[in-house]
Amino acid sequence: MSDSRLCFADFVLDPVNRTLHRGGEAISLNSRYFDALVLLVHEHGRLVGKQRLFDEVWAGSVVSDAALTQCIKEIRRQLGDDAGNPRFIRTVAGHGYRFIAAVTVGNVDRLDMGAAIPDGVSGSSLAEILAPGAPPAAPSAHPAWLAEALAPALGGAIAGVLGGLLYGSLLAFAPQAQGIGTLSVLLVMLALSALVGMAGGLGLGLGMSAGRRLISGSGGLLAGAAVGGLLVGGLAKLLASDAFTLLVGRAPSGITGGLEGAAIGLALATGLLLGGDAFASRPHRPVILAALATGLVGAILPLLGGSLMASSLARVAATFDQSRLDLRALAVLIGEPELGLPAQVALGALEGAIFGGCVVAAMVLGRRL
Repeated sequence: MSDSRLCFADFVLDPVNRTLHRGGEAISLNSRYFDALVLLVHEHGRLVGKQRLFDEVWAGSVVSDAALTQCIKEIRRQLGDDAGNPRFIRTVAGHGYRFIAAVTVGNVDRLDMGAAIPDGVSGSSLAEILAPGAPPAAPSAHPAWLAEALAPALGGAIAGVLGGLLYGSLLAFAPQAQGIGTLSVLLVMLALSALVGMAGGLGLGLGMSAGRRLISGSGGLLAGAAVGGLLVGGLAKLLASDAFTLLVGRAPSGITGGLEGAAIGLALATGLLLGGDAFASRPHRPVILAALATGLVGAILPLLGGSLMASSLARVAATFDQSRLDLRALAVLIGEPELGLPAQVALGALEGAIFGGCVVAAMVLGRRL
């Protein structure tokens, strides 16, 4: 097979071996960004639309404009390019990007660098040109929307387990719970928290996936997260209220529901976008920013009369006089004697931060597998 290396300025891009060198020094790009650079270089001189980049680089996944912007920003950084005075990648506002440097293909050890890439060669045929006879990539065995929802669901479940371990351990050793059994209290809290967290993560994942497909840009992600949280939170509150009414004849008021779910979902999506989305070159950024955003909303909700897990447990205990929930154990976490408003604010911040951080961490990890 003829040499397939693509040469521009003092860079050598080898799509077959997936390497990028500058003067013999290797330059690191993550897999998606490398694919984007190959497509741009291969189409040098021609406009590569944003949708084509989404389709060919992020095939099977729906991502926001912020992810593409971050991708181009990181490629420019590695190439030493300047968006204001570009040598390599020029932005065509509202449409896409054009690679403007001269490109040659062939053996870089020869003085004759080889012929330029012929016109009419599209990025979609890149694999066949560089590796003729290679079988096409196997299609995903699962729908893209399902894969996009499973990672947040797993992250939500992990957040629930962490919260269940923390709250369950404290409640299990409270004096009023001793007649039930320490292990039983811990298992109940673990199961409840994990189920709530998984349902919340799944709802947000499905909502964000649908929003990105129905509405272009960041608005789709934000709207999808808010609607997903609203629907899952509302359904969970309805089921919980009906269950309490069926079993004991009345339901507690003010437990967490749709509005809280929508607020947490919107905060999580905002942090994700500010951090560069799940494909960010610095994967810790969306995780940290999502945790901060959801933690802030979690703290604000009790001040506005809303509730998350700790506040909901407080309302259950207040509704049923015979409840064995001794929530003073939770207040101990922040040095308060009772689970009043200050404790609920602090615990709401903790719950929100754990949920947002775990969900986005799972999303980031899932996108990189």
